[in-house]
Amino acid sequence: MTLQRKVSFHDIKEEVKARIENRVWPQGSLLPTEMELAEEFGCARATVNRALRELAEQGLVDRKRKSGTRVKSAPSKQAKFEISVVRRTIEDMNATYRYALVHRSIINAPAWLRAQINVAEGAQILHLNCMHYADNQPFQFEDRWINIDAVKSVVDADFSTIGPNEWLLEAVPFSNAEITFSAVGASGEMADFLATPKGTPLFQLERTTWFRSKPITFVRMTFQPGYRMSTRY
Repeated sequence: MTLQRKVSFHDIKEEVKARIENRVWPQGSLLPTEMELAEEFGCARATVNRALRELAEQGLVDRKRKSGTRVKSAPSKQAKFEISVVRRTIEDMNATYRYALVHRSIINAPAWLRAQINVAEGAQILHLNCMHYADNQPFQFEDRWINIDAVKSVVDADFSTIGPNEWLLEAVPFSNAEITFSAVGASGEMADFLATPKGTPLFQLERTTWFRSKPITFVRMTFQPGYRMSTRY
Protein backbone atom coordinates (compact mmCIF):
# COMPACT_ATOMS: atom_id res chain seq x y z
CA MET A 1 0.00 0.00 0.00
CA THR A 2 1.42 3.42 -1.00
CA LEU A 3 0.92 6.22 1.52
CA GLN A 4 0.23 9.67 0.11
CA ARG A 5 2.82 12.28 1.11
CA LYS A 6 1.54 14.88 3.54
CA VAL A 7 1.10 18.30 1.96
CA SER A 8 3.40 20.92 3.54
CA PHE A 9 3.02 24.67 3.73
CA HIS A 10 5.92 24.90 1.26
CA ASP A 11 3.96 22.84 -1.30
CA ILE A 12 0.97 25.17 -0.97
CA LYS A 13 3.14 28.27 -1.10
CA GLU A 14 4.80 27.15 -4.34
CA GLU A 15 1.48 26.17 -5.94
CA VAL A 16 -0.20 29.48 -5.04
CA LYS A 17 2.87 31.36 -6.29
CA ALA A 18 2.77 29.41 -9.57
CA ARG A 19 -0.92 30.19 -10.07
CA ILE A 20 -0.25 33.89 -9.51
CA GLU A 21 2.69 33.91 -11.93
CA ASN A 22 0.65 32.00 -14.54
CA ARG A 23 -2.27 34.42 -14.15
CA VAL A 24 -4.65 31.75 -12.89
CA TRP A 25 -5.16 34.33 -10.17
CA PRO A 26 -4.29 37.67 -11.85
CA GLN A 27 -3.24 40.85 -10.09
CA GLY A 28 -5.97 42.26 -7.90
CA SER A 29 -7.97 39.01 -7.74
CA LEU A 30 -9.29 37.55 -4.51
CA LEU A 31 -7.93 34.13 -3.57
CA PRO A 32 -10.14 31.33 -2.25
CA THR A 33 -10.57 31.33 1.52
CA GLU A 34 -8.19 29.46 3.79
CA MET A 35 -10.90 26.86 4.42
CA GLU A 36 -11.43 26.37 0.68
CA LEU A 37 -7.71 26.00 0.03
CA ALA A 38 -7.32 23.61 2.98
CA GLU A 39 -10.09 21.45 1.52
CA GLU A 40 -8.51 21.53 -1.96
CA PHE A 41 -5.06 20.56 -0.72
CA GLY A 42 -6.27 18.14 1.95
CA CYS A 43 -4.46 19.81 4.81
CA ALA A 44 -5.09 21.82 7.99
CA ARG A 45 -6.13 25.44 7.74
CA ALA A 46 -3.03 26.38 9.78
CA THR A 47 -0.84 24.98 6.99
CA VAL A 48 -2.57 27.22 4.43
CA ASN A 49 -2.31 30.18 6.80
CA ARG A 50 1.46 29.81 7.08
CA ALA A 51 1.88 29.53 3.30
CA LEU A 52 -0.17 32.69 2.68
CA ARG A 53 1.61 34.53 5.46
CA GLU A 54 4.98 33.87 3.86
CA LEU A 55 3.67 34.99 0.46
CA ALA A 56 2.49 38.21 2.10
CA GLU A 57 5.95 38.72 3.62
CA GLN A 58 7.43 38.28 0.13
CA GLY A 59 5.12 41.00 -1.21
CA LEU A 60 3.00 38.83 -3.53
CA VAL A 61 -0.34 39.09 -1.72
CA ASP A 62 -2.19 41.39 0.65
CA ARG A 63 -3.97 39.87 3.63
CA LYS A 64 -6.68 41.77 5.48
CA ARG A 65 -8.83 40.57 8.32
CA LYS A 66 -12.39 39.82 7.14
CA SER A 67 -11.47 40.87 3.57
CA GLY A 68 -9.42 37.80 2.67
CA THR A 69 -6.22 37.45 0.65
CA ARG A 70 -5.81 39.34 -2.60
CA VAL A 71 -3.03 39.24 -5.23
CA LYS A 72 -1.15 42.52 -5.13
CA SER A 73 -1.77 44.81 -8.09
CA ALA A 74 1.89 45.78 -8.03
CA PRO A 75 3.76 42.91 -6.37
CA SER A 76 6.81 44.03 -4.44
CA LYS A 77 9.93 42.02 -3.79
CA GLN A 78 12.20 42.14 -0.78
CA ALA A 79 15.94 41.77 -0.95
CA LYS A 80 17.26 39.38 1.68
CA PHE A 81 20.76 39.35 3.08
CA GLU A 82 22.12 36.21 4.66
CA ILE A 83 24.06 36.65 7.87
CA SER A 84 27.06 34.76 6.60
CA VAL A 85 30.23 33.57 8.32
CA VAL A 86 33.22 35.47 6.98
CA ARG A 87 35.35 32.31 7.05
CA ARG A 88 32.95 30.65 4.61
CA THR A 89 32.83 33.76 2.44
CA ILE A 90 36.60 33.70 2.10
CA GLU A 91 36.77 29.94 1.54
CA ASP A 92 34.08 30.27 -1.16
CA MET A 93 36.53 32.61 -2.92
CA ASN A 94 39.01 29.69 -2.94
CA ALA A 95 41.22 31.68 -0.59
CA THR A 96 42.88 30.59 2.66
CA TYR A 97 41.19 32.03 5.73
CA ARG A 98 43.06 33.39 8.74
CA TYR A 99 41.62 35.03 11.86
CA ALA A 100 43.20 37.15 14.59
CA LEU A 101 41.76 38.54 17.82
CA VAL A 102 43.09 42.07 18.22
CA HIS A 103 41.35 43.25 21.40
CA ARG A 104 39.01 41.85 24.08
CA SER A 105 37.54 43.69 27.07
CA ILE A 106 34.44 43.84 29.28
CA ILE A 107 33.18 47.39 29.78
CA ASN A 108 30.06 49.34 30.72
CA ALA A 109 28.09 50.20 27.60
CA PRO A 110 29.13 53.66 26.35
CA ALA A 111 26.39 56.24 25.84
CA TRP A 112 26.37 55.95 22.03
CA LEU A 113 25.90 52.16 22.25
CA ARG A 114 23.13 52.48 24.85
CA ALA A 115 21.30 54.71 22.39
CA GLN A 116 22.06 52.38 19.47
CA ILE A 117 20.77 49.13 20.99
CA ASN A 118 18.68 50.42 23.93
CA VAL A 119 20.43 48.92 26.94
CA ALA A 120 20.46 50.43 30.43
CA GLU A 121 23.24 52.54 31.88
CA GLY A 122 25.81 50.24 33.46
CA ALA A 123 25.00 47.31 31.17
CA GLN A 124 28.00 45.02 30.78
CA ILE A 125 29.31 44.65 27.24
CA LEU A 126 31.96 42.37 25.76
CA HIS A 127 33.93 44.45 23.26
CA LEU A 128 35.95 42.64 20.59
CA ASN A 129 38.14 43.79 17.71
CA CYS A 130 39.05 41.10 15.17
CA MET A 131 40.81 40.82 11.83
CA HIS A 132 39.91 38.41 9.05
CA TYR A 133 42.37 37.64 6.24
CA ALA A 134 42.11 36.06 2.79
CA ASP A 135 45.40 34.55 1.60
CA ASN A 136 47.11 36.61 4.32
CA GLN A 137 45.72 39.84 2.85
CA PRO A 138 43.46 42.01 5.06
CA PHE A 139 39.82 41.30 4.23
CA GLN A 140 37.66 42.61 7.09
CA PHE A 141 38.06 44.49 10.36
CA GLU A 142 35.33 43.56 12.86
CA ASP A 143 34.37 45.88 15.75
CA ARG A 144 31.80 43.98 17.85
CA TRP A 145 29.83 44.72 21.02
CA ILE A 146 27.92 41.87 22.73
CA ASN A 147 25.25 42.38 25.41
CA ILE A 148 26.34 40.06 28.23
CA ASP A 149 22.87 40.10 29.81
CA ALA A 150 21.49 38.51 26.62
CA VAL A 151 24.38 36.04 26.12
CA LYS A 152 25.84 35.26 29.54
CA SER A 153 27.98 32.37 28.28
CA VAL A 154 29.95 34.77 26.07
CA VAL A 155 32.05 35.80 29.09
CA ASP A 156 33.76 32.39 29.09
CA ALA A 157 33.97 32.02 25.31
CA ASP A 158 37.44 31.72 23.81
CA PHE A 159 37.70 33.99 20.78
CA SER A 160 41.39 33.36 20.19
CA THR A 161 40.67 30.81 17.44
CA ILE A 162 37.05 31.43 16.36
CA GLY A 163 35.38 34.67 15.31
CA PRO A 164 32.46 36.03 17.40
CA ASN A 165 30.05 35.98 14.46
CA GLU A 166 30.62 32.26 13.93
CA TRP A 167 30.33 31.61 17.68
CA LEU A 168 27.12 33.64 18.06
CA LEU A 169 25.35 31.93 15.16
CA GLU A 170 25.94 28.59 16.89
CA ALA A 171 25.27 29.75 20.47
CA VAL A 172 22.24 32.02 20.42
CA PRO A 173 19.17 32.51 18.18
CA PHE A 174 18.09 35.89 16.87
CA SER A 175 14.62 36.96 15.79
CA ASN A 176 15.31 40.15 13.85
CA ALA A 177 18.12 42.33 12.60
CA GLU A 178 18.75 45.86 11.35
CA ILE A 179 21.47 46.43 8.75
CA THR A 180 23.00 49.69 7.55
CA PHE A 181 25.42 50.10 4.64
CA SER A 182 27.76 53.05 4.17
CA ALA A 183 30.98 54.24 2.59
CA VAL A 184 33.64 55.62 4.94
CA GLY A 185 37.11 57.02 4.57
CA ALA A 186 39.83 54.91 6.20
CA SER A 187 40.91 56.41 9.51
CA GLY A 188 44.55 56.13 10.54
CA GLU A 189 43.93 52.96 12.56
CA MET A 190 41.66 51.42 9.92
CA ALA A 191 44.19 52.23 7.20
CA ASP A 192 46.82 50.30 9.17
CA PHE A 193 44.59 47.28 9.74
CA LEU A 194 43.41 47.07 6.13
CA ALA A 195 46.78 48.01 4.64
CA THR A 196 45.46 50.93 2.62
CA PRO A 197 46.25 54.67 2.48
CA LYS A 198 44.46 56.89 4.97
CA GLY A 199 41.23 58.29 3.53
CA THR A 200 40.67 55.37 1.11
CA PRO A 201 36.91 54.80 0.55
CA LEU A 202 35.84 51.61 2.30
CA PHE A 203 32.61 49.62 2.41
CA GLN A 204 31.18 49.41 5.93
CA LEU A 205 28.27 47.34 7.24
CA GLU A 206 26.63 47.89 10.63
CA ARG A 207 24.27 45.27 12.04
CA THR A 208 22.23 44.99 15.22
CA THR A 209 20.50 41.73 16.13
CA TRP A 210 17.84 41.04 18.75
CA PHE A 211 16.18 37.97 20.21
CA ARG A 212 12.59 39.05 20.66
CA SER A 213 13.01 42.44 22.36
CA LYS A 214 16.45 41.88 23.89
CA PRO A 215 19.49 43.23 21.98
CA ILE A 216 22.20 40.65 21.38
CA THR A 217 24.98 42.38 19.51
CA PHE A 218 26.02 45.41 17.51
CA VAL A 219 28.81 44.98 14.99
CA ARG A 220 30.60 47.30 12.59
CA MET A 221 32.41 45.45 9.77
CA THR A 222 34.77 47.36 7.50
CA PHE A 223 36.03 45.65 4.35
CA GLN A 224 39.11 45.81 2.16
CA PRO A 225 39.10 48.40 -0.67
CA GLY A 226 37.04 47.26 -3.64
CA TYR A 227 34.77 44.94 -1.66
CA ARG A 228 31.17 44.77 -2.84
CA MET A 229 28.05 42.96 -1.69
CA SER A 230 25.21 41.63 -3.82
CA THR A 231 21.85 39.98 -3.20
CA ARG A 232 18.92 38.54 -5.13
CA TYR A 233 15.23 39.15 -4.70
